[in-house]
Amino acid sequence: MSWKTLDDMDLDGKTVLVRVDINVPLDDQGNVTDATRIERIVPTVKDILDKGGKPVLMAHFGRPKGKVVPEMSLKPLVPALAAAFDAPVKFADNCIGGPAKIAVSKLEPGEVLLLENTRFHPEETDNEASFAAALAALGEVYVNDAFSASHRAHASTEGVARIMTNCAGRLMEAELKALEAALSNPVRPVVAVVGGAKVSTKLELLGNLVEKVDNLVIGGGMANTFLAAQGIDVGKSLCEHDMADTAREIMEKADDAGCKIILPTDVVVAREFKAGAENETVAADACPSDAMILDAGPDTVDTIAKAFENASTLIWNGPLGAFEIEPFDAATNAAAQKAGALSKEGRLTSVAGGGDTVAALNKAGVADDFTYISTAGGAFLEWMEGKTLPGVAALEG
Repeated sequence: MSWKTLDDMDLDGKTVLVRVDINVPLDDQGNVTDATRIERIVPTVKDILDKGGKPVLMAHFGRPKGKVVPEMSLKPLVPALAAAFDAPVKFADNCIGGPAKIAVSKLEPGEVLLLENTRFHPEETDNEASFAAALAALGEVYVNDAFSASHRAHASTEGVARIMTNCAGRLMEAELKALEAALSNPVRPVVAVVGGAKVSTKLELLGNLVEKVDNLVIGGGMANTFLAAQGIDVGKSLCEHDMADTAREIMEKADDAGCKIILPTDVVVAREFKAGAENETVAADACPSDAMILDAGPDTVDTIAKAFENASTLIWNGPLGAFEIEPFDAATNAAAQKAGALSKEGRLTSVAGGGDTVAALNKAGVADDFTYISTAGGAFLEWMEGKTLPGVAALEG
């Protein structure tokens, strides 16, 4: 851990430029419908205020592609931020230049300033040095609390960090510590669960994990591709038959690395993809030709549960079946509940991330039982793939 945290910084009387991710969903009236990302930056903002600093928040919202798009203004978030911080939140209608400088100069102790969407400027995503310098001119210390945006080499995530005294915010600190504990320096044995529709979207992830973990559980549609690669008929199941050679290569790589791949041995099949569809559980190699595999079966769940019991560390990305509709959420729910119980007992360090994963764990009612849940999406995946994240590397610089 070569990056600094808020504990290492003297912020008294200083203007603190904080990169946050508050890309939250809004309803038609501009009200926040899920404040999770706002809630997660509260510890950083409150710590800065407690240390006598003046937080100036930088963030993006949507994808305006370098143009001013009124519907993507950050201004509607001011009330939700003020309520979360229990502090006055001011707004600057630009993130650089006169409006931003004036707003910073008027900021009083105990207040927070939110700058307008950084992506209203094409120089943000181009990581132009002059734009990074314009942002840096607004503060004295830079804090990155947006791990979820740190896989992008943008001016507000990477450029500014290179030219300012910097550190990780509390959310970034927690994220990096959790991921280092799970993948960089884990307590073994390590088990990973990777689910989802397609092998093709997670090739680098699978390739990296087989060299890092002891057991790799493959679920969801991608498990069908691995079954088919072994010559098993998967009927009308979602399957990338053109990825068979790749699947076999991954299995060979896992074998060479001493990683055991756990695939379904029994599956739940149905003729139609809808809630409550008539279904049956069959052996993985006995899927009827007119049916599709929509979930892992109970024997497979038992195997996964045993792997969890024997593990010290768990990394989870993706569901085991079509968890969105019943009864094809059974395997994901059961496995997640087992992992949650072991985590609560202190027997398992569990780290999970990715949009579908968070939704699945919430649906199973165990998100709070996991050691750490990452909402970072793409950044979480790239970390698991073994890639260097520009925003994190800049903090280590």
